[in-house]
Amino acid sequence: MQIHNLGFPRIGAKRELKFSLEKYWRGDLSQVDFLTECQGRRQQNWQIQQEAGVELLPVGDFAHYDHVLNTTLLLGLAPERFTAQQHNHSDATAHSLDRNIENNALDLEFRIGRGQAPSGCECAASDMTKWFNTNYHYIVPELCTALLAKNTPVNTDNLLLHFNEAQAITDNRKAVLLGPITYLHLSVTGNEDKLALLPELLTRYQAVLTQLSDAGVQWLQLDEPVLGLELDSKWQQAFSQAYKTLNKGKLKVLLTSYFASIDHQIELIKNLDFDGLHIDTVAEQSNVPSIIERLPNDWVISLGVINGRNVWKTDLVSVYKTLQPLYQILGERLWLAPSCSLLHSPVDLNQESKLDEEFKSWLAFAKQKCQELSLLKKALVNENSDEITLYSTPALARSISKRINNEGVQQRVSALTAADFARKETFEVRKAAQQAELNLPLLPTTTIGSFPQTGDIRETRAKWRRNEINDEQYTRLIQDEIRDTIIRQEEIGLDVLVHGEAERNDMVEYFGELLDGVAFTQFAWVQSYGSRCVKPPIIFGDISRKKPMTVEWTNFAQSLTAKPVKAMLTGPITILCWSFVRDDLSREQVSKQIALAISDEVIDLVDSGTKIIQIDEPAIREGMPVKQSQWQTYLDWATASFCLSAAKAPAATQIHSHMCYSEFNDILPAIVALDTDVLTVETSRSNMSLLDAFDKQAYPNDLGPGVYDIHTPNVPEVDWMVNLLGKAQKHIPVERLWVNPDCGLKTRAWAETKLALENMVNAAKQFRKDYES
Repeated sequence: MQIHNLGFPRIGAKRELKFSLEKYWRGDLSQVDFLTECQGRRQQNWQIQQEAGVELLPVGDFAHYDHVLNTTLLLGLAPERFTAQQHNHSDATAHSLDRNIENNALDLEFRIGRGQAPSGCECAASDMTKWFNTNYHYIVPELCTALLAKNTPVNTDNLLLHFNEAQAITDNRKAVLLGPITYLHLSVTGNEDKLALLPELLTRYQAVLTQLSDAGVQWLQLDEPVLGLELDSKWQQAFSQAYKTLNKGKLKVLLTSYFASIDHQIELIKNLDFDGLHIDTVAEQSNVPSIIERLPNDWVISLGVINGRNVWKTDLVSVYKTLQPLYQILGERLWLAPSCSLLHSPVDLNQESKLDEEFKSWLAFAKQKCQELSLLKKALVNENSDEITLYSTPALARSISKRINNEGVQQRVSALTAADFARKETFEVRKAAQQAELNLPLLPTTTIGSFPQTGDIRETRAKWRRNEINDEQYTRLIQDEIRDTIIRQEEIGLDVLVHGEAERNDMVEYFGELLDGVAFTQFAWVQSYGSRCVKPPIIFGDISRKKPMTVEWTNFAQSLTAKPVKAMLTGPITILCWSFVRDDLSREQVSKQIALAISDEVIDLVDSGTKIIQIDEPAIREGMPVKQSQWQTYLDWATASFCLSAAKAPAATQIHSHMCYSEFNDILPAIVALDTDVLTVETSRSNMSLLDAFDKQAYPNDLGPGVYDIHTPNVPEVDWMVNLLGKAQKHIPVERLWVNPDCGLKTRAWAETKLALENMVNAAKQFRKDYES
């Protein structure tokens, strides 16, 4: 039996990678020093895992920005616009010599991911979207026949460098690589058939496998999470053909899938040339004994028995009882692992010093999850469960704790009727009432909600949390920021304003702190994309609102301007998806509890005079199960929860929502069912192609397709945004179009934000003028 891990968090327990990245991008850290810090991070990650009991260490899971982007570069498939050049437009004197090398490999990586790097020209970044049904974002590969036909060699240098680095820790290492079918499935290929590109892609994968084999790599973890999907026959045939074509050489290959069961793919897998299979037993129930019977009897069977996506301590006794008979069958062929990469888990619970001991005893982060695997192995090998019985006591105590139950909340959910899930008036009636109230121009301009979080803002919040300033001082300082934000928006000329969210560190964390049944940590950070990290709330019990959460700030902002100010709320599904959620109650029931709390806030905002309320649901798609056959059940209760949160708003109150990185083709009926008065969506990176979905089913309400990408510091030109509005007009009547950025502006600087929004307003004015003439 062997303990292994599929991947470890890259960011560090205190987000060390984030801060190194941002220092490098700013010019405060040389490339040599940045790479040295990354090497230290990898060494520390391997050391933590080894000390926690991991016997076979993963190599290749570390990425400066994104592991899918790493795969693109390893395969030599950087899109041509990033490699055809261009002169460095940055001020050479602003960077140290080693950073002023045009198109160096590291900066190429960052230019693909974020459109900008210390060297090389600014360029439109590659698209970014959610990694299956997680809150992690990957950089979408861009493939075409011409790119694959180029003789750009594969580049395994970094992977082999990391493999050699890990030898300082142990000889027992495995390389980690995203498999060709998943890589191709996640790619965009323009108008070309994806599967037509597979033969050339396999040529590159073969070169990689050959180089790894020649370098002495023994085990390769080949990740194919696409197997969890319900692939059609063409993709199944492609999978089979791909792995019949590839020659693994001396490599031993562990086929790895996660996020869903793969029972339905065993017939496809069993006759292919693998040496082992990893099965996620947490995401869905799998009939492991049946799978074992159908696979070759010399394969390693890796069981993902520890949840890699949550923070709860595992009931090891229960897992032990399941594993005992399997261990008797498999013996040394049994490997134990987390369900998926621990990328989705915080790093180390030991960093937490402010959690009460009872609550802390319920938790396990990445380091502790590795230790859980070690405890399981020890119990199985020694046939003694005493230690894991003691370890699992807090997990069992949580299930009966009074802290998790609120009878009043449970009664409210039980009493819900169909009338609680829909607004009384149709959209047409509401739109007329809202226009009479708001008198907005054609193509109204607005933003998604947040404005730049300056150092002063962060320091104000930090001082308040440290009790260095009192509540009155804090309120005054935040009001100053709100006043400044309102003034700036009026100067820019926006039609619908926001208060800027200076009081919020995170759109989910802020609300979680004001809800009962939710806990927070100091260091439970996970990577969202690039240097962006989030600290999800931990939903441990029944949820209710303590008091109004946004009314005070919204009312203050509205008192400063005659223009309408949107109140900003986070929707129930996003709070659910961006939290670590209790595992003793269905996600549907948890979402209804959250929706009732948001509904209470909507009522208070309406009563205070707020005319526009935005209930953000950027995460609604990522909550979908991996298997399409399970989508509708999820979408039914997810849309119902959103509607529950908004249903009490009167006709004249305009309800907005916002969505990120959603493939609308998959969920268009559900989007329509949300029945928001205005929906804003991220579309600029896709060049408005996401709106093609609306050609099949017209979107009936107002829509604000994002006209510029806020995830890059590049300032969009007016003509570019006018062109995007023209494309949007082909799908949505101008009378129902809004003009806005792709997403919130929290991570941007004021200088670029001001220029970008001024250009956006000018683009709206120009398009409005052209249309009306």
